Amino acid sequence: MGCVAALDEPLKKILGGTTAKVLAEHLDLHTVGDLLHHYPRRYAERGELTRLADLPLDEHVTVVAQVADARVLTFNHGRGQRLEVTLTDGSGRLQLVFFGKGIHKPHKELLPGKRAMFAGKVSVFNRKLQLAHPEYQLLDRDADSEAGAVDAFANQLMPIYPACQQMASWKLAKAVDAVLPSAQDAVDPLPAALREGRALIPLPEALLKIHRPASKADIAGARARLKWDEAFVLQVALARRRFAETQLPAVARAVTEGGILDAFDARLPFTLTDGQQKVSREIFDDLATEHPMHRLLQGEVGSGKAQPLDALVLTPRGFRPMGEMAPGTEVVVPDGGIALVDGVFPQGEREVWRLVLSDGSRVEADDEHLWIVGSRSTGERVLTTRELRADLLGPDGRPQWSIAPATPVDLEGGGDRPRDPYLLGLDLGGGGAHGRRVPDACRNAPLKDRLALVQGLMDAGGEPAEATAVFRGAPAPLAGDLAWLVRSLGGCARITPVRDGACRVHLALPAAYPPFREAGGGWAPPEGDDAFRRTVEAVEYVGRKPVQCISVAHPSRAYVTDHFTVTHNTMVALRAMLGVVDSGGQAAMLAPTEVLAQQHHRSVSEMMGELAEGGMLGGSDQGTKVVLLTGSMGVAARRQALLDLVTGEAGIVIGTHALIEDKVQFHDLGLVVVDEQHRFGVEQRDALRGKGNNSQGEKRTPHLLVMTATPIPRTVAMTVFGDLETSVLDQLPAGRSPIASHVVPAKDKPHFLARAWERVREEVAAGHQAYVVCPRIGDDEDEVAAKGGKKGAAGAKGTAATASSPEDIAEKRPPLAVLDIADQLAKGPLEGLRVAALHGRMAPDDKDAVMRRFAAGELDVLVATTVIEVGVNVPNATAMVIMDADRFGVSQLHQLRGRVGRGSAPGLCLLVSEMPEASPARARLAAVAATLDGFELSRIDLEQRREGDVLGQAQSGVRSSLRMLAVIEDEEVIAEAREEATAVVAADPELTGYPELRTALSALLDDEREQYLDKG
Repeated sequence: MGCVAALDEPLKKILGGTTAKVLAEHLDLHTVGDLLHHYPRRYAERGELTRLADLPLDEHVTVVAQVADARVLTFNHGRGQRLEVTLTDGSGRLQLVFFGKGIHKPHKELLPGKRAMFAGKVSVFNRKLQLAHPEYQLLDRDADSEAGAVDAFANQLMPIYPACQQMASWKLAKAVDAVLPSAQDAVDPLPAALREGRALIPLPEALLKIHRPASKADIAGARARLKWDEAFVLQVALARRRFAETQLPAVARAVTEGGILDAFDARLPFTLTDGQQKVSREIFDDLATEHPMHRLLQGEVGSGKAQPLDALVLTPRGFRPMGEMAPGTEVVVPDGGIALVDGVFPQGEREVWRLVLSDGSRVEADDEHLWIVGSRSTGERVLTTRELRADLLGPDGRPQWSIAPATPVDLEGGGDRPRDPYLLGLDLGGGGAHGRRVPDACRNAPLKDRLALVQGLMDAGGEPAEATAVFRGAPAPLAGDLAWLVRSLGGCARITPVRDGACRVHLALPAAYPPFREAGGGWAPPEGDDAFRRTVEAVEYVGRKPVQCISVAHPSRAYVTDHFTVTHNTMVALRAMLGVVDSGGQAAMLAPTEVLAQQHHRSVSEMMGELAEGGMLGGSDQGTKVVLLTGSMGVAARRQALLDLVTGEAGIVIGTHALIEDKVQFHDLGLVVVDEQHRFGVEQRDALRGKGNNSQGEKRTPHLLVMTATPIPRTVAMTVFGDLETSVLDQLPAGRSPIASHVVPAKDKPHFLARAWERVREEVAAGHQAYVVCPRIGDDEDEVAAKGGKKGAAGAKGTAATASSPEDIAEKRPPLAVLDIADQLAKGPLEGLRVAALHGRMAPDDKDAVMRRFAAGELDVLVATTVIEVGVNVPNATAMVIMDADRFGVSQLHQLRGRVGRGSAPGLCLLVSEMPEASPARARLAAVAATLDGFELSRIDLEQRREGDVLGQAQSGVRSSLRMLAVIEDEEVIAEAREEATAVVAADPELTGYPELRTALSALLDDEREQYLDKG
């Protein structure tokens, strides 16, 4: 990292202006040190050929191969000539092409049998991979005249550098040769004791060996050393920040018995989970010390509002069970937008209640779940199930709370809709359709199609009634479908049974969605939004169920649940804030948006009840005031809030950036809580912490708690958030069995695939069932789509391979299909077992029949598309084989895998792929196989991005300091470097005994990066 002047020498002086310009412009290399730290990506061996089978399309590559064939062809009626050279390496073939005058030299040199190094950009011509006009360097010499050169070359490891079109790898190697002598001048930042204790080689030796290794052991030794450099210097920077924090004075905020915190805990209708209790202890231990807490809290914080795993959450593809939510799942928010789930927090088993709404629809949740409700007297509020239960009826004895409608949205389940929706509605409404159900594909369809279907139904079997319209004589399943469609359009529908299983559906729709196209001459839309609000008629006890809550990455934190009911989850670091209030201090919570600040204020006030009304009439003696401070508040409300803060009347303030303004003064600020850390810069964080002076003007640094709902891998927490101690809330669901996952390399090791089918037979023999998942259906329509668009995974989002990727071209085959595989398995490896197919194009009745048979245990193996991702819960299914697994995204694989291991028996998931071992797709599958939780999946997501981005040079405009260190793989190195760095800084905070380390630090921490580290 650190180096004396020789390594700061501009490359222009040594390599000349032209080469230096290319290196600067295309590879961002400016000094001798930059080039020495531009390490080889890999090494080619004389005896080992680089696999042509693994070439990535559109990338600049260097290959070592043998000429198999070379021929000159003419074109343009003999006026043009081109030289085509075919290379081979045993794994595949590659075409080189040279045109015009450029063919003479290669035609003489590239003779069959010759070996050379070739560099160029991989492109496709006539469905074959090729390099056009590559640069090359012959490796075979004439044995007689240059026997010595051959010997010298024979065992050499050739470095292959990250190159660019303007500078081939071997030209880079020559440039490195020119600066390599300067490596002797590199200053070693590692303390001698650490280097010797860990048997690491000196830095100059490491630089020589990484660029010019004599053996693989040289490479390993150099890599180990260079990784330690990066990890250690970075961790020293972070350890110094942590140390500086501990030197600041802070008031110890010890927990006081019998205060507001105890009173609050006594009010809680549930016990905190073990994870919540453990994290609370860590926080209270920090608060009790006389230097500032500096802690990162990951995961759902607070009371854990939750819904049962079988509750439904609205996604762009239609409703999906809560149990299938995973980080990265898209959900619909009440205003019609789409947001990602950024945290999933299983809560084990809890008491569950059912809200019964005025239109007969029902939604289940635990007692602490939050609902956005309104009444004529109070306007819109956020209430828990428990509060709704306790305050259901108004003074007139009628239900007083209603749930606002969600904004209607387009849905797309991906199923086939062969019929015009209006004609289908006419057919269903007139009693003509067999089974009389609305197909899934027509429910999960765009708005205009759902409206056309309703209009067809109503024109055939409906009529206007007073403020509503009515459909008479629908069979119960169709009545349910119609009510669902009406609610999906922002309307209201109530089903009334009449006789012989028939039902009447009363419905009201907003003016934008008239229920009739032809028949409803006398119908007029109801006036005002109130017509579409559904009142909460009753709250019924259901029993104990496994539940979980999700955190939604949207300022409203809200989402849409069963029957288009708007619901909501929030996060609270409330107990820590109350502990500080008990000790006489104040707590401030900084939220990134006004909406989120208002919501936190509402939910904190509601959870605290009378404890949030300190000093007010009817408030608790132990209470305190909870105030809100945002930029858009009225003058009078703002003035009162500022007064409450400076007098200490308000123990808790929740606000936006408005909290940071100069005018805002505190009586005694003891704790700052920052929600969604990544939305704030360090300047804002520090400006708020700078308000920790007490009323006598003494400087006191408040404690700091930073919260994020996004799972962050431990290694990233140790690097990016390395100046914070970390607490994690990550409890996994109760009652779920472990799932073992393995990659099956079908092409490299066909016997592994044969063993996979044996494992399926073994699971069936033990009384269990299995799924086989394929990316494609395989009927004729699908074949046409495959030939035309040839979607990589039948349209699956996040597919790994597309038609233009070299692997796909090499395979020359569309993704595996359900119908083909089901047939092959039934006649082949799974002969004798009861095998059935399931996919989205089947008629709904057929689909239901197959699913019912599978759930009832009448089928052994279900061969399906990703249709099983949604709503399938068969606890007896223990094995899943995913074919062409590389064509699915990480989150999709995780969700599919979640279909097994739902009962008491352990689950098995086999990821079958034909991708070569070295490919990124295989690396991704191996990573998915290695982990089951959201934190680990976030690591995989990170691995797919460039490592250098971890330190955020994308944001800070600074080149990454991480060249050798892989943040995910090198977890042990980072953890050990953190320990060593902490010890070094504790013994010598100013690093006076480590001048080389100080030099390396100043090289790492230029101003911009220091700021970025501050921001975390």
